[in-house]
Amino acid sequence: MFICDTHVNENPDAEQLAEIAFMAVEEVRRFKIRPKLAMLSHSNFGSSRSTSARKVAEAVAIVRAKAPDLEVDGEMRGDSALSAEIRKQFDPQSPLTGEANVLVMPNLDAANISFNLLKMTGSDGMAVGPILLGAARPVHVLGPTSTVRRVVNMTALVVVDAASK
Repeated sequence: MFICDTHVNENPDAEQLAEIAFMAVEEVRRFKIRPKLAMLSHSNFGSSRSTSARKVAEAVAIVRAKAPDLEVDGEMRGDSALSAEIRKQFDPQSPLTGEANVLVMPNLDAANISFNLLKMTGSDGMAVGPILLGAARPVHVLGPTSTVRRVVNMTALVVVDAASK
């Protein structure tokens, strides 16, 4: 699972969220994984008209307009992103199949909190990242709580990045 943007953009606007989504798609494809994007919000497909929900819905429209073949949907809650059954209750026509593997969060707080919760509870020590995208060169982040396994995983990723550049 890929979570965006955990470290850089505090409160991205719709255009920035769309750009974050496109950078994530490119990175996910480097891993030979078919990206399935969920643009996340507290709102499910228009259930709220909050500023944040409208921003995410606008970002989804931008992504769909620029990449109509990309499997993307939103704005949606996290449970809808990870369960086709739940998602279909709110949007029977959702183009997203199965479980999303790229979660584009509405802001830095949501992304960073989600990443840190997941790395502690659901990743079995397999968390890799953060990987900062959009810089002139690859940037990989290790924090003071990084496990040995995480350091080894990140080192392997850095080697692959260096070899491909």
